[in-house]
Amino acid sequence: MTIGVFLVDDHPTFRDGLRVAVDSAETARVVGEADTGEAAVRILPTLRPGPDVVLMDVRLSGCSGIEATRLITGGANAPHVLVISAADDDEVVLGALRAGAKGFLDKATSRDDLLHGIHLVAKGGAVFSPHIASRFTTYFSAIGQVPGRVAFPDLTDRETEILDLLARGYDNHGISRQLVLAEKTIRNHITRIFMKLDVTDRTTAALRARNAGLGLDLA
Repeated sequence: MTIGVFLVDDHPTFRDGLRVAVDSAETARVVGEADTGEAAVRILPTLRPGPDVVLMDVRLSGCSGIEATRLITGGANAPHVLVISAADDDEVVLGALRAGAKGFLDKATSRDDLLHGIHLVAKGGAVFSPHIASRFTTYFSAIGQVPGRVAFPDLTDRETEILDLLARGYDNHGISRQLVLAEKTIRNHITRIFMKLDVTDRTTAALRARNAGLGLDLA
């Protein structure tokens, strides 16, 4: 059986390298590719037969790789997603796992390890780079916790709750109504959230929150 692989990465040179690595194996071949999450979500349902594994970067413009993973893995007969990314901070890894990714490899992984990972994921298994696997205890305990608690440990429970609503698309007035708090109080909380996340606008804060598993349901 030949494993069909779909590539999603916005760097053409890196995609070229992935294509060469995958196609060099006798049991795997690239069946398509995209440079954005939106393109991947649009193209994948049109492929017949569909791929078995999607190699997904997380740092993509527009629809993030984590959001694309959530959309791709939510359908029937969905392919398995193996994230391959240089970004491996806790909030990104947790976000990818919550979105449905079956593995997470560093972009510096070797060809042999990449092909081994593709075969494992295609069979329904999971694979992780060693430095990510070493943090499994934290990740698995975090899966059962409130999303964001481990990814954003500096936030209070109230701030995490507000960030979740912000990520769902609520404005300050909507958040104040949901939590029965004054809008001034919400503004003050959001200011502190921005400082703790080191962001300057709602869009960036919402993106980081959704990547960590918050705001899964839009308002």
